[in-house]
Amino acid sequence: MTTKIAAILGVGPGLGSSIAKKFAKEGYSVAIMSRSLSKLTPVEQEIKRNNGSVISIPTDAGSTDSVKSAYEAIRNEFGASPSVFVYNAGAFSPGGILDTTVEQFENNFKILCTGCFIAAKQFVPDMLSQKSGSFLITGATASLRGGKGFMNLAVGKFGLRALSQSMAREFGPQGIHVAHVIVDGMIDTGSEYTRNKDKKELLNPDALAKVYWDLHTQDPTVWTHELDVRPNVEKW
Repeated sequence: MTTKIAAILGVGPGLGSSIAKKFAKEGYSVAIMSRSLSKLTPVEQEIKRNNGSVISIPTDAGSTDSVKSAYEAIRNEFGASPSVFVYNAGAFSPGGILDTTVEQFENNFKILCTGCFIAAKQFVPDMLSQKSGSFLITGATASLRGGKGFMNLAVGKFGLRALSQSMAREFGPQGIHVAHVIVDGMIDTGSEYTRNKDKKELLNPDALAKVYWDLHTQDPTVWTHELDVRPNVEKW
């Protein structure tokens, strides 16, 4: 059994899978979570090919029961709870305010923000008992400004940023490093949306995963709560 466990909620092509592989490479047992098992299987297989320890858990970030079940599965599999938790779940339905249904609005907010609150209630207590741990949260350009057609993303990401600040102020003095990463740009996921773009205009997910590792390994006397990252050619 090992107490070096990292859990990532929101794993798919791009950042989530890169974070999982980075922590596995550093000797952590990794729990990867997503609503779709099909997104998890390729990541699990790659980690296992490299002799890593990994468990895949289909998880609905917006469901208290689902997140609780995932937490219990991690405890059962590894015999301990994670010392690192990454909230990377995403949801976005593009559209204007008058075009968006109440259901779409609430669903996006539930995944983008409420899910992190649910996860904190499950994963933070064990960190507090150990007086150590990292709770890392993925933000976006929309964490700082709401754009036309991006209301469904911005409202949730604004809320997530506020939650991360409140968590950092509450749990930081108790030994829990809460950090919020504002990803200002498009991550290279290899999807149809990024495949034909210049690599210089995209965030490299492996390089970005190292940012999360560096946050986790920061000395407590120099903790970063929030940082922003973007390609050097990005306009901002």
